[in-house]
Amino acid sequence: MSVLTLALMGDVMTGRGVDQVLPHPGAPDLYEAWVRDARDYVALAEARNGPILYPVAPDYIWGEALDEFALFQPAQRLINLETSITRHPEPWPGKGINYRMHPDNAVCLTAAGINACALANNHIMDWGVAGLEESCATLKRLGIPYAGAGANREAASRPVVKPLPEGGRLLIWSIAFADSGVPLEWAADADRPGVWLAPPDAAVDLPERIAREKRPGDLVVVSVHWGSNWGYRVPARHRIFGRRLIEAGANLVHGHSSHHPRGFELYGGAALLYGCGDLINDYEGIRGHEQYRPDLALLYFCTFDLNSGRMSAFWMTPLERVRLRLRRARAEDTKWLQALLNGERGDDSPEVRLGRDGRLYWIGPESGSRSSHTQPGR
Repeated sequence: MSVLTLALMGDVMTGRGVDQVLPHPGAPDLYEAWVRDARDYVALAEARNGPILYPVAPDYIWGEALDEFALFQPAQRLINLETSITRHPEPWPGKGINYRMHPDNAVCLTAAGINACALANNHIMDWGVAGLEESCATLKRLGIPYAGAGANREAASRPVVKPLPEGGRLLIWSIAFADSGVPLEWAADADRPGVWLAPPDAAVDLPERIAREKRPGDLVVVSVHWGSNWGYRVPARHRIFGRRLIEAGANLVHGHSSHHPRGFELYGGAALLYGCGDLINDYEGIRGHEQYRPDLALLYFCTFDLNSGRMSAFWMTPLERVRLRLRRARAEDTKWLQALLNGERGDDSPEVRLGRDGRLYWIGPESGSRSSHTQPGR
């Protein structure tokens, strides 16, 4: 069986404190109500978990996630890049929270083999149109394709297109909802750069585009930035839109925006993920919202049978952030995540099971054996 293995990540925020520990920190200036220097976020992380010997190597922030990539060899590694890659000094006026990473630090993405970015989110234009343009130029220089933002609406709504071994294509669209905090002024238009922003009534033509553009042998992933940062409630409009995407032919909906994992469901044989949670950020020493366990993260993997287009396996590796680096979560925290996901999954969706290897298995074999659910690199 010829399969494609995908690694799916929620929000990857490599700016602010993360940028400061990497080899080429940008200007630390912030415009927040309480913090004016990005290095303060490094100090908060150190106060909580101990010193960080920086500058760190570009791959440092990924930590033990790299071991997972080496083990499962996902051919496609998709993130929601929630950081502007720019040296531009002027933040978007009045926004308050502005993330940026120095372009020379963007090699931290290639260090983890990231080969697709969703850009339709509420931080990619934190440093204005100039910041967006430098972000896109940097990703192009690194050879990382992206979707969800661009020079105009046509560019922002264009999917990433990648050939598959069996002759089909992998299509990745990226779109955002305003309820994730995207300013309405960021919406790309016919002659205005920006992000692909769904209108308030979600009357966007993406389902029709999927139905029209998907060919036999293609796989479709839709990356959606939607909803609040905290809480588990999934708005009805998100469920309706996500299911419409699947009915139109999407094989997986990659939802994000919440700082912690939210529920998911299996709908029509496709995974509908309402919130993958943050994977990388600099929130380590920030107090508040402890009930959501924002120190924990999930790294998502799934495999597709390229002959049938069917998802054959779906599993997650629980991680935690310590000294701005990912490491495997402890057993008790993994069980907490398992209970959370089972409490928030769709009514007709399979139960999440804990494997002997400490990973969480949702679809397909649950033996914990590598050979039971993967074929490297294809």
